Amino acid sequence: MSKSSLTPLKVPAIKVRQWLPDWDRFRFDRTDQQDKPDPHFFLCSMRASHLKALTGVYRRSTKGLTPRSKDPNVQRGHEENRSETIREFVRFGFPWCEMGDAKRRMSGAEDLKKPGWLPTAILVNILPPKSERNGQQIAEEDLVKLEATGDVVSLRMPEKFSGHTWEPKRVYPLEVIDGQHRLWAFEEFDPADDFELPVVAFYGLDRGWQAYLFWSVNITPKRINRSLAFDLYPLLRQQSWLDKFAGHSIYRESRCQELVEALWSHPDSPWHQRINMLGELKAHRDYQGPMVSQAAWVRSLISSFVKQSEGKGIKIGGLFGAPSSRDELSLPWNRAMQAAFLIVAGNMLKEQVEAAKSNWAKELRKISSTNLFPGEDPAFYGEYSLLTTDQGVRGFLFIVNDLCYVLADQLELKKWRWEMVYEQQPKAKKLAATEEEAVSEGIRSLKKMKVAGFLESIAAGLSTYEWRTSSAPGLHEEERLKQSVFRGSGGYREMRRQLLFHLRNQHGVISTAAKVVIGALGYK
Repeated sequence: MSKSSLTPLKVPAIKVRQWLPDWDRFRFDRTDQQDKPDPHFFLCSMRASHLKALTGVYRRSTKGLTPRSKDPNVQRGHEENRSETIREFVRFGFPWCEMGDAKRRMSGAEDLKKPGWLPTAILVNILPPKSERNGQQIAEEDLVKLEATGDVVSLRMPEKFSGHTWEPKRVYPLEVIDGQHRLWAFEEFDPADDFELPVVAFYGLDRGWQAYLFWSVNITPKRINRSLAFDLYPLLRQQSWLDKFAGHSIYRESRCQELVEALWSHPDSPWHQRINMLGELKAHRDYQGPMVSQAAWVRSLISSFVKQSEGKGIKIGGLFGAPSSRDELSLPWNRAMQAAFLIVAGNMLKEQVEAAKSNWAKELRKISSTNLFPGEDPAFYGEYSLLTTDQGVRGFLFIVNDLCYVLADQLELKKWRWEMVYEQQPKAKKLAATEEEAVSEGIRSLKKMKVAGFLESIAAGLSTYEWRTSSAPGLHEEERLKQSVFRGSGGYREMRRQLLFHLRNQHGVISTAAKVVIGALGYK
């Protein structure tokens, strides 16, 4: 008989003591289902099929007459789609598990299949003798018992446990605190007997503490976003699947969404709470004025900054995109530095527009509007400014990316590294502890770099452009027709073209860079 076919009677475990003396003074109340817990839990690994057989997944339900405050069940309703995604992840890894059929059929897509490790532990509770669940008491013969010999602890399986086909008389001996969707992923998938899952097992943990633990695991912590993979990109550059799928939309969209979040949330951003994050008509307080949606921002960043640096059809690459060659890393900027770059560029445009004396800006300031907060310039934030439209935002992002991309070496962009940001911090100040603080430090550091002066020159040149929309009051018919070319999907390309030609007529390095970009894009 092979080892994998054996059904173990005991599972070895490690006893972990995790208790502070201060906790002894906390209030513990059995009537609130928060009896004092044991000062330790156990770590072990179990076959996925056995864990599924031993587990009772008591999902919360609104059916029946049980008041919500009296319902002791911790688990959420089972979401089949989520378990299916996890099942696909186990079999083929990420990003295959989230790819649609069309992308899976793409040439070379097979290279995206990877191991789908599940290293995060399933949290369970071991029921002690005479435990009742939903009005039924667990049978003595169905208990999972703890056996200790010195420092060695074992979880002894139920007396007649037979493996994945086993069922209890009335109540399952283990109940899931967190990880039910991972277990349900194996409902119609047999990964083989020797496929194991890590388990953290509490013993006799009261239902109130189970609910608290589930809440603290799933809601309280700030979860690490999958797009941290983007920051690791230079380190993974030699892997063929990242080389082949450098521009895969899953990674790029994740990074763009995080950048938009920073532009919306950071207090120093010119777009602070000025992005419609949820696509709602009323996106912020009582404000109902123009705000570009998060989706539009993401699309614009993907088209400009977060795109491949080379490849078929790529004439001007993205500053935040893939490396330009196998032996050369992309800009060594992390997420906070990328957000800081966008915020500094945006603030410089905002300041230049506010100082603008051009006719377009003066005319917009004459239009009365109730959609602005006190002190806001209608030329930058107003409903008749192209800077509050999808086309205007993308045009601005295109210009900053294009001009900085072609002059990256001259602007010494690769010299700006996070180590430099850290070294420039005041000695009395600790390293940024939060994402917002990291972005703030990036902003402060970038303003000392050579590129800061170039960004200011771009902003100055853009502030003299005609930014009124075709619906702005006071436009002559000829002017209205001229501005109407930005409507529709074709407006993005036309906006980019016109802004480049506008900057070509400026002086100095801005004009030179604009000419280089125009030539690369083949604009006439």
